[in-house]
Amino acid sequence: MKVGRHSINVSNTDKVLFPDDGVTKGDLIDYYEAVGPQMVSYLKGRPLSLERYPDGIDEQQVFQQNAPQYFPVWIETASVKRVGGKGAVKHAVASDTASLVYLANQACITPHAWLSRADRPMNPDQLIFDLDPADGVASARRAALDVHELLDELGLPATVKTTGGKGLHVHVPLDRTADFDEVRRFARGVAEVLVARNPDHYTLEQRKKARRGRLYLDIMRNAYGQTAVPPYAVRARPGATVATPLDWSELEDRRFRIDRFTTRTIRRRLEHDGDPWPRLRGRSLTKPSRLLNSLLDSLTD
Repeated sequence: MKVGRHSINVSNTDKVLFPDDGVTKGDLIDYYEAVGPQMVSYLKGRPLSLERYPDGIDEQQVFQQNAPQYFPVWIETASVKRVGGKGAVKHAVASDTASLVYLANQACITPHAWLSRADRPMNPDQLIFDLDPADGVASARRAALDVHELLDELGLPATVKTTGGKGLHVHVPLDRTADFDEVRRFARGVAEVLVARNPDHYTLEQRKKARRGRLYLDIMRNAYGQTAVPPYAVRARPGATVATPLDWSELEDRRFRIDRFTTRTIRRRLEHDGDPWPRLRGRSLTKPSRLLNSLLDSLTD
């Protein structure tokens, strides 16, 4: 299979990876080839961890961080310090569509991407709020809109996507001047304001039993070595759902459904509407942090 400047020997393309949906490895390869031009822009320079299912999603998962030696030389790699230990891990990096196709041929259904790039791994270029509801998409939709409103108060643009699961991710582009500790501290402050404003709806309580039906505002992905599912990645779930960038107006529709974004619908969506995310400039947290601190101080007055 010729993809760009590279030839890839694809194999077992008729192997069914999603038994309930009849989606084969060949379908997965074709999907990643089709969305590659949009997806690669969100992946360039990012270390990847590979979620592979050689025998399909109902069988054993292989979660792979180290890029194996048999990968072709044209697959870009990045060596970064091991989380919580000595030495380094050599991750694959998807710098072109051919890389995505090659990984799909390895039965990598979901590549998980770092929030920082390999050239400055301690300084993320995005902040993520992970909104995963226990009671359906309606609460995640409301939470994302509330997060967006508060970020607007703080002068920070944001985008939103489905995770391909039950929830939503709100992304804030950063200029990489802050390290992960600063970014996570800021994210926690935003979450604390939201909890104070809406104590019946939101919580920072990590224990599920203590949440009492409230949505957990998860900011823990904002740490060195943590990953998030990137835009247009397929999830290993029935339906072959896809993490899909949204326009904010889509969340205002009460009929909004996450499960309609699949490998079989995304290409048509891209052909008809294009990628809805604007190319936002990364922002500094300096001024937003001052505004946020004022809001936090007012909570204790």
